[in-house]
Amino acid sequence: MSSTETSRPTVPAGAPRRTGPVGVGLIGAGMISEAYLKNLTTFPDLKVLIVGDLEPQRAATRAAEFGVPGSGTAADVLAHPDVELVVNLTIPAVHAEVSAAAIAAGKHVWSEKPIGIDRDSARGLLADAAAAGLLVGVAPDTVLGPGLQTARRAIERGDIGVPLSAQTVIQYPGPDLFHPNPEFLFAAGAGPLFDIGPYYLTALAHIFGPFATVAAVGSKSRATRTILVGDRAGTEFPVVAPSHVAAIASFAGGGVAQSVFSFDSPLARTGFFEVTGTEGTLVVPDPNTFGGSVRITRPATMATLRDEPAWVDVPVAEETYGRGAGALDLARCIRGGGAPVASGELGYHILDVMVAMEESIVTHRTVEVASAIDPVPLLPDAWDPHAATL
Repeated sequence: MSSTETSRPTVPAGAPRRTGPVGVGLIGAGMISEAYLKNLTTFPDLKVLIVGDLEPQRAATRAAEFGVPGSGTAADVLAHPDVELVVNLTIPAVHAEVSAAAIAAGKHVWSEKPIGIDRDSARGLLADAAAAGLLVGVAPDTVLGPGLQTARRAIERGDIGVPLSAQTVIQYPGPDLFHPNPEFLFAAGAGPLFDIGPYYLTALAHIFGPFATVAAVGSKSRATRTILVGDRAGTEFPVVAPSHVAAIASFAGGGVAQSVFSFDSPLARTGFFEVTGTEGTLVVPDPNTFGGSVRITRPATMATLRDEPAWVDVPVAEETYGRGAGALDLARCIRGGGAPVASGELGYHILDVMVAMEESIVTHRTVEVASAIDPVPLLPDAWDPHAATL
């Protein structure tokens, strides 16, 4: 059990137990909402009832696009009597605030990553949820995809022996290439570590278990950036968070990892994720996706050292779902009990790791990660997001 986890029921004490699909309200109608709604509106165990946003017209447009019957503000979502689960797609700086408001309104919460940008607000959110008997889940839910699930099963079968180390790299010129409002991605509590890091760090936690120590260095290629697309193209904005982070980590159960997270590289290299064990190296699919290929290579000999490695492909099931799968898993826990795979406790641990990396950048010291998590369970073999189970 993690340092933030407490035993809790899955329904508030005294509340009537509902049946059937779980009512969902979505807050935040920005870019990522399209990917979410594309999936949420196709899962039989969910019923998306309303979309809310700071700009109600944007919410109305997105709701109409996906046939969602209601739209309005965040307050409208929280006040909706049939919304049991709030999907929080706001900017990272207000994730904890919006999620806390949902908890206060008696709603379960699925939040985009990260759970918050500081430890105190995230701990408070989980404590309030536990006291209210409500569930919290946190992205990324890409770890529920067939790609990472297949890689984990290969490792747990012993296909590469005992996992010893990992290398991960995500680098490209930065989200200002494509985002019309990229300022929040370079603000405090953002940058590549908080924006893209959760995909890689969460996948590492799935494979190696809880982080124990981290050490990191960070830098910024320039003090300001310029918006390149959209109506505000040409507008300059400040860069606050490090735009390049290099980190090493050790895990409580053994194993080490080294990672690069960068918005400063002219050379784009995304989805690089290798795990080396005592008997081979496994290539993990891009943790920012749900599918991908899984491959294994065995140790080279002197005769083959300079040759291209020989790869063995591990079969991966077809990718038939995407973002929103974690909210579905949480919804099924609301009805059936248990905790979601992409739990709030896991989300807090990853936040703790990222904040510790930030502290290491400032102090030039190795930092111990205070929180811990239980091993993250695999999904059942027959897990099917498109089945009606409620």
